[in-house]
Amino acid sequence: MTPDTASVACDGWDGTECEGTPHCPPRCPRFVDKEGARWTVRPATDADEPFLAEMYERFDRADRAQGLPPVSRRRCVEWIRSLLSEGNNVVAERNGELFGHAVYTPTDAAVPELAVFVHPDAQDRGVGTELCRHVVANADAAGREGIELHVETGNRAARSVYGTVGFEVVERRGDLRMRLDLDDPVATEVRWPPLAREGPAEPAVDLTPAEGGAGRSPADD
Repeated sequence: MTPDTASVACDGWDGTECEGTPHCPPRCPRFVDKEGARWTVRPATDADEPFLAEMYERFDRADRAQGLPPVSRRRCVEWIRSLLSEGNNVVAERNGELFGHAVYTPTDAAVPELAVFVHPDAQDRGVGTELCRHVVANADAAGREGIELHVETGNRAARSVYGTVGFEVVERRGDLRMRLDLDDPVATEVRWPPLAREGPAEPAVDLTPAEGGAGRSPADD
């Protein structure tokens, strides 16, 4: 997004009334969490590698699942590099610091695999759910057929996040395998601009039914 198009698409931080432009990414990068804090969810770059490694170093063993992220710094850096080179990555950033990372990989697979990680200090605020929605939007925009993931049966918090996004259990064999087909309406909905997804914060027109018909909202168009 160039500075000119960015100013057109994102004039002012609150994007509630944004209708989107042809220059917007698949999903709006602006996000307000459950506590009212403002976040940016953006594509990850190679320059994020040391900051992701620093974020993952702050994970306790109890915060890791299925051996990820790796515990040792060397293995963690190698893992991050492989994700950045082979996957489609997004990060959640607040006040210049990374607190979340999600990816689908490999990018050339018809049904790639999703992985999402949120630092414990930022959990239970909706950040993981928003990261998942960005990955779904990016995969749909790239023409993938679906996305799948594996989650431990006892990880109820993660299962709740994935269920909220639209993933369904397709196999129970040890861990759970969950999948979201990208022809599902959920995949399309996450790509709508905020106004279409959520409706206007306040009625933009008089919605009082007129004689002969019901009132309409601009979001109905």
